[in-house]
Amino acid sequence: MEACKEFFRTAYSFMYLIGTYLKPHVALLNGITMGGGAGVSIPGTFRVATDKTIFATPEVHIGFHPDAAASFYLSHLPGHLGEYLALTGEKLNGVEMVTCGLATHYSLNARLPLIEEQLGKLVTDDPSVIEATLEHYGDLVHPDSSSVLQRIEILDKCFCHDSVEEIVDAMENAASETKDAWCISTLNRLKEASPLSLKVALRSIREGTFQTLDQCLLREYRMTLQAIHGQISGDFCEGVRARVVDKDFAPKWDPPTLEKVSQDMVDQYFLPLSESEPDLELPTKSREAFL
Repeated sequence: MEACKEFFRTAYSFMYLIGTYLKPHVALLNGITMGGGAGVSIPGTFRVATDKTIFATPEVHIGFHPDAAASFYLSHLPGHLGEYLALTGEKLNGVEMVTCGLATHYSLNARLPLIEEQLGKLVTDDPSVIEATLEHYGDLVHPDSSSVLQRIEILDKCFCHDSVEEIVDAMENAASETKDAWCISTLNRLKEASPLSLKVALRSIREGTFQTLDQCLLREYRMTLQAIHGQISGDFCEGVRARVVDKDFAPKWDPPTLEKVSQDMVDQYFLPLSESEPDLELPTKSREAFL
């Protein structure tokens, strides 16, 4: 358990350093960008997505919560897109990442070697010069008609509510009225996730709206410890078993329904750690944080 805690302390601290690092740097999101991979790239200065990029925050489907600074960057997305991504775990491609602001630039995978070569020739760390280089070798793109970003109106209408129950009810009404495949798929994704994780994730994203990067990481660390200890619920172990170990994709969530998730269970995830449990210590005083 101590090794597990140390892993998260190290990872979250590194994400904070990346997010407050004053020297500009470029992250190439050329493939799966989830969890820690997203956590060490999205808080940075420049993020180049490609035609191979796949982004998602699928943690609620393993009984966990969107962490690695996700509650910070998801909470700053347009409308209620952040809540949608956190509660459904649905994927975004590279074009969608650029469009919603998770990535800053887009390039075809085949052009990345040229971009890396040109960046390597720069003799300045002036952000405007780096950005000009990325724009010169990048591509202007727009999401296609099937993208979730073309459904922002109904997404916002359903995911703007204060509780997960209200969000599910709104999606059920939308699915019933429209028979739309996206509405039905979104509803199914919500019903497949851990009920406790859904409520914890929604509150986390909502709190992230009013918090700095370091505050989000500190809160996420406390939430992570609650999840891995398993004293409130064993959903994290059960989710990993169902999705990663046995791969039967039939987790037995505890509690099994949203109605049986008490407010007290959710609240415990957001409490300060006990005096005997070391908290996450971030170098906030030594950094010139701009997030």
